Amino acid sequence: MKVINENHKARAKMSSTQIIVLGFLLAIIVGALLLMLPFATARGQHTSFSTAMFTATTSICVTGLVVVDTFSHWSIFGQIIVLILVQIGGFGVITLYSGIMLMLKKKFSLSTRLLIQDYYNLDSIHGLIKFLKRVIKDTLKVEGVGALLYSFIFIPKFGFFKGLWVSIFNSVSAFCNAGMDVMGPNSLIDYNTNIPVNVITITLIVLGGLGYVVWFDIIETAKLSYSKGYSPIVFWKKLSEHTRLVIHLTLFFLISGTLLVLGFEWNNPATIANLPLGNKILSSFFQSVTFRTAGFATVPQEALTPSTCLIGCIYMFIGGSPVGTAGGVKTVTIFVLFINALSFIRDRNETVAFNRAVSPELINKATAIITSNLIVTIVLMLALMQTAQIPLLSAAYEIFSATGTVGLSRGLTSNLNLAGKIVVMIGMYAGRIGPISMALFFKTKRSSKNDIKYANGHFIVG
Repeated sequence: MKVINENHKARAKMSSTQIIVLGFLLAIIVGALLLMLPFATARGQHTSFSTAMFTATTSICVTGLVVVDTFSHWSIFGQIIVLILVQIGGFGVITLYSGIMLMLKKKFSLSTRLLIQDYYNLDSIHGLIKFLKRVIKDTLKVEGVGALLYSFIFIPKFGFFKGLWVSIFNSVSAFCNAGMDVMGPNSLIDYNTNIPVNVITITLIVLGGLGYVVWFDIIETAKLSYSKGYSPIVFWKKLSEHTRLVIHLTLFFLISGTLLVLGFEWNNPATIANLPLGNKILSSFFQSVTFRTAGFATVPQEALTPSTCLIGCIYMFIGGSPVGTAGGVKTVTIFVLFINALSFIRDRNETVAFNRAVSPELINKATAIITSNLIVTIVLMLALMQTAQIPLLSAAYEIFSATGTVGLSRGLTSNLNLAGKIVVMIGMYAGRIGPISMALFFKTKRSSKNDIKYANGHFIVG
């Protein structure tokens, strides 16, 4: 009976992986077909299948790399389709499907509950529907507040209707870490010294990148601390080890990224050299945030120094935190691999974080995710270089941006030929479903050879 249950469970989880992968692909195809409708394109513009497919892919994968300007190429209908695709990409097709079931008051089968559990990497299916409702409601609340705050800036500039639309589009795009906008061809470069726009955008990006599990833990612990009168120190200790780790890692990458960008760009007249000190810090901080899969830019990316671009590739590869809207291999994944290496160097028997042991299974999964994503990224980078003799730095920046679902580019995307577009689309798609599908695959795949014990081999590493 135990063997039968385990086999059934393995099949069910592998089916979950297939549903996720095919679900994103289906959403991309439907989105591309909608964008090819004549009234989805602005007057005087023409949309080829490759352009529609690329735009649908970058929207669903919440990447933000575009081959045509979103604000000028698409009609209002087309922009609405793009925004819906971005929202679907931010939520994920599984969340969208579950949300429709909730609206129709349909019952969730056990297989559906397991699918949602796998998608969000939750420990159990207990309280799953409540969690799902909170994800949808809180996302819409945050995006609504973001749009409201943006409207005080954009309505006076663009007029009521266009300003409201720009506010809504920017808020959804920022929270979903998509990096797309309908303001103009320069992203947020025209607002690089505008503190409210920077602060609102940064807040939305960081909130999306923290992850829903962290959100909910902070909110519930804050309520408990308020009712019990806990001190800030007790509040901090009451947070789960995952939440504390994510906060530590988020602060580390944001601060270190800011300092590195500030140092490498300090004397670069094409980016921040001519800005006052306060604006230099603000622009550097924004660049550090946007490297974490956001895709908005307040300085020209093609003007960044090679050192900054290299740091950017590393940060884009890492991405945000688990169970959120950000891409990349995730901060916790990198951390698990790092502390495992540190434990080996220190000759410790266990890998420990916050006085909690990290399981060998988690270490194996982290290794598989990072290795798989790095191989895919390097292969696609080499492929892109061959499509039109593209320089190494530009190709690396483009592909790391694609597989990390970031959306930053050194002006390369719009100049890609068909082969280049296909390579970048593969990168965006692999980046969006890669960490999820790889995590599920390595977590659930059971080998028939697991029951066989092999003698230790004599291999040499290092």
